Amino acid sequence: MNLTFVVCMLFNMDGHQVSQQMVMEVGDTFKRILAETVKVREEHPDDMSILQAISIVLNRHPELRQQGLAHEVLQWYICRMEAWFATDADMISLKTWDQEHVLTGGHGLVVQGYDPVVKALATDLDIRLNHRVTKISNGYNMVMVTVEGGRNFVADAVILTVPIGILKANSIEFTPKLPEWKTAAIKDIGVGNENKIALRFDRVFWPNVEVLGMVSPTSYACGYFLNLHKATGHPILVYMAAGRFAHDLEKLSDESAANFVMQKLKNMFPHASKPVQYFVSHWGTDPNSLGCYACDLVGKPDDVYERLRAPLGNLFFGGEAVSMDDHQGSVHGAYSAGVMAAENCQRHLLQKQGHRENLPLVSAVRHEMFETTIPLQISRM
Repeated sequence: MNLTFVVCMLFNMDGHQVSQQMVMEVGDTFKRILAETVKVREEHPDDMSILQAISIVLNRHPELRQQGLAHEVLQWYICRMEAWFATDADMISLKTWDQEHVLTGGHGLVVQGYDPVVKALATDLDIRLNHRVTKISNGYNMVMVTVEGGRNFVADAVILTVPIGILKANSIEFTPKLPEWKTAAIKDIGVGNENKIALRFDRVFWPNVEVLGMVSPTSYACGYFLNLHKATGHPILVYMAAGRFAHDLEKLSDESAANFVMQKLKNMFPHASKPVQYFVSHWGTDPNSLGCYACDLVGKPDDVYERLRAPLGNLFFGGEAVSMDDHQGSVHGAYSAGVMAAENCQRHLLQKQGHRENLPLVSAVRHEMFETTIPLQISRM
């Protein structure tokens, strides 16, 4: 988890702004609490949740406890942590929460979205949209993929990059069945849920900060908006919801969800105008995802990602959940995992053919294209 705190403006449930001094002081206290959880981890051989570890720290160091409004600000920081992992603090593993290898360069927003990346990577590829896979039959010399409607596709090998939520839900039938060590790996990996409610307005009525947040006595009731106007120039705010709260929002209609977050916005800005457009994501119930990205559950085995990425004959596994260097839950993790799976698949097929010189390295081809043909506008907010 990256503990770089963005420029934010927080409000209490009555709509009064929290002083920046309190926001910064509680943020520093939260860093101290998290640093103390490392000691708890070293003392306990068995894993526990980060929430349980925080409770132990506060019992040991009552001076770190926060009262009143400061407690609500602390809950907001926990809310932000839950958003990072897309799950609740009582589900986040103490053993691994800080083990991610964060890339250098800081955070940025791809202003045009990822569409330019997708189009560039799809160059010269035969992409079939609206073909939901229902079955994969893995033979010695070929793999057959069956899609909805019964159509079959036959190939020498298959690289499977479906979201981890699809694998956990057994949405795809495998013949022969996946071995126990593979299904156990799928079971042991968590899948988070983080939804976004994007609101577009006809004008900007909020201050020019990166994040607008609401504090509360519990992290569940906290929340925040990302200010896309600061990065894109468009009057758009995006409300972020993670974990159980994200699941609960999906039970509402899109209109009800938009009205719910608008009420929070009106608490902060009573003269807020109505949105002219809104969009609500449903990652947890979308049949093509069933969650947003992988997360480490309490007690996760050390070798779970190695088992998940291990190939099975002509079947190779890609996607963010199998990325190397603890880059699960990220676009760069998904990209690097795809390159790795392609290289492994290529090597496997070349070995079966008995020669290596006919095919170029996948990584060289794709990296060259990625670096030279995708002009991306990056905003640092």
